Amino acid sequence: MKNINSKLPEVSTTIFTVMSTLANTYGAINLSQGFPNFETDKGLIDLVTLAMKKGHNQYAPMPGLLSLREIIAQKTNTLYQSNYNPNTEVTITSGATQAIFTIISAFIRPNDEVIIFKPAYDSYEPSIELFGGTIVPIQLSMPDFTIDWQEVATKITSKTKMVIINSPHNPSGSILSKEDMLQLEKLLEGTDIILLSDEVYEHIIFDGLAHQSAAKFPGLAERSFITASFGKTFHTTGWKMGYCLAPRELMAEFRKVHQFNVFCSSHPMQYALAEYLKNADTYLSLPNFYQEKRDLFLSLVKDSRFSFTPASGTYFQLLKYSAITDEGDVAFAERLTKEHNIASIPVSVFNLNQQDDKVLRFCFAKTEDTLKRAAEVLCKI
Repeated sequence: MKNINSKLPEVSTTIFTVMSTLANTYGAINLSQGFPNFETDKGLIDLVTLAMKKGHNQYAPMPGLLSLREIIAQKTNTLYQSNYNPNTEVTITSGATQAIFTIISAFIRPNDEVIIFKPAYDSYEPSIELFGGTIVPIQLSMPDFTIDWQEVATKITSKTKMVIINSPHNPSGSILSKEDMLQLEKLLEGTDIILLSDEVYEHIIFDGLAHQSAAKFPGLAERSFITASFGKTFHTTGWKMGYCLAPRELMAEFRKVHQFNVFCSSHPMQYALAEYLKNADTYLSLPNFYQEKRDLFLSLVKDSRFSFTPASGTYFQLLKYSAITDEGDVAFAERLTKEHNIASIPVSVFNLNQQDDKVLRFCFAKTEDTLKRAAEVLCKI
């Protein structure tokens, strides 16, 4: 065909693919794309193998295996004092990104406005655009990436259909406080605005801080979709397994689209996860596990020319490089990969108007050896 009228004319290959490809080409240490380079628990892998051997290899139920939905509801209700019904308010998805896409496709119509906070995970905007929605961006500022709720109030109109939040936040590593959530709850009170709360790093939070899930706040929970990721929690990003929580009326609409999107997610993995989640330590131990990695990485680069504010959550750390060069972050990230063999993610690609704050995002979900080798490189720059 000579003439293709693209629905996403401005969208190209994601920065994650670009930087990982560059890392592979130059044999660089890859701290760009957010995936661990260590193995998941052998016990979990054995559970998947056992499920396959037992014959759980055909379609799972469309909303997910009930035993898995039940333990997710139990986990969530225990952690956040909520009351999710596993039959009608929990759905297993093929990763959190599929859940996010399904939520947006189920609710966003042409000219609906969606408020997002930038820097933002790069799947939000294209999904909104595909369904004719209008993006209303609010730029967060370094170094703390806090939200100005007065500004949010000015951006809410009669056309506002959805607000998307992400905490712990990718790429900044910041988190929303209880006070933030209470202010958001008050802002949305009395409206029909849907909240999409991207909580894929809910169990990766540091320094004794607590994750403030939308599930904890009744005025938010009643209007919220919460998305979560087993890939992020259990070091299995390649499995593409996640789940979604929402009140029954909202979830019914979600499932209408979900059944025609993927229908169901991996059956043997659901059996394995249902068994694995019975041990709460599998996710409650994650803050200490990843804080040790964060602290190691920061201790190794503290005498470098990079500066930083320690991440409060996620497994990403921003490093500011303005003391080194005034290059744009995309150009500097490319040069680091090609000349110094270390790959990172430039943050400007997630910002409003590609605002360049001279920061790069590094993933510290790596082995101790990888982090030491990476820090050695960074300290020489």
